[in-house]
Parts: sequence; structure tokens; C-alpha cells
Amino acid sequence: MNAPAFCLSSAGAFFLVGLASGAWKYLSIRRSPDVRAPLYVDLAHRSALLYAFAGVLLAQLCERSVWPNGVNLRATMVLQVFFATSVIAYVVHGALGDTDNQFRRPHRLGRKTIPAGAMTGFMIALILAEVSAFLVVFSGYLLAAI
Repeated sequence: MNAPAFCLSSAGAFFLVGLASGAWKYLSIRRSPDVRAPLYVDLAHRSALLYAFAGVLLAQLCERSVWPNGVNLRATMVLQVFFATSVIAYVVHGALGDTDNQFRRPHRLGRKTIPAGAMTGFMIALILAEVSAFLVVFSGYLLAAI
């Protein structure tokens, strides 16, 4: 698969999750006495829609990049995996209703506790991977635009 097609396929999947979580959000709002969806249901909905459009941006950048398809594909796979992991975490927290802040200590996942070091390690990995992978794709585009 080429990188732009992968990005657009991912964008479509995120958009579908955004639509489905939007329905979930609406049903939650209807059932809520304060007419609000749980925070992580709302975050799942919004982040999935934003990542859908990020996928379209990535497809456009990869299409115009000087880097070989394999480089762009690997970089966009890193981005999409971390995007998906974030959305999945939001969906899980939304379904479990276990927190309104996943960074509050102790870090909860249902009835279990996630070690603080694991949470910190994941966030550092997410930041480094997403920024680095995007810089690969974006630099390929910038070099082509010069």
C-alpha cells in the first residue's frame, strides 16, 4: 500500500469512529440529567474527527514528498498507531466511566490502577513518536516544495 492510500484509509476509519462516537455522545446527552456527555465520550468523538482530517493532511503531504513511499508509509503508520491508541483509550474510559481525567493519580483503568511510570513512559513515547514521524513526512514535503 502506498502512504497516501494508507493515510486516506486511516482517515476514513477515524471518520467512521467519529460518527459512531457522535451517536454515542448524543445518546449520552439525552440520558444525562445535566444534558452532557461524559468527558471521555466527548473526547473520543472529537479526537476521532480531528484525526480523520489529520489523515487527509498526511496523505497530501506524502503525495508531494521527496521521500520514498516506504519512508512515508512507516512514518504515517507510527502516527496512525498513536492516534488510534489515544482514541481507543478515550473510548475505554468513556465506556467504563472510570475517570474524568486520565492523568489524575492514581491512574485508573476500570477497577485497576496503571503505574505512574507506565503512563509517563507512554506519553513520552507518544510525544517523541508523533513529532518525529510528522517531521519526517513534513520535511519530505518541504524539500519537494523548494
